[in-house]
Amino acid sequence: MEPTIRYDELSDTLYVSFAPGEAATGIELNEHILLRVNKAERRAVGLTIFDYSVLAQPTELGLRSLPLIGLAELSPDLRELALDILRTPPVQEILHFVIHR
Repeated sequence: MEPTIRYDELSDTLYVSFAPGEAATGIELNEHILLRVNKAERRAVGLTIFDYSVLAQPTELGLRSLPLIGLAELSPDLRELALDILRTPPVQEILHFVIHR
């Protein structure tokens, strides 16, 4: 199923839904990105990206880089779930990330 994408110009928010209407748990990856997941099924329900028009603008070095500082505040189990979901489709087709150790 193709994701449903909706942009709200007034709030400058991009909504990406992989399962429209499904209840989900929100995981704040940083102040701009909220990952919504179905914890029981270990899959993405959607993404919400705040300040989208600013984040979508390339920098002199290319695409904007945002640290996922919210992962550090999660329990180990929830952090593992979030990372697993970020590494797999459909999320990894939209967000690209690199883990620095």
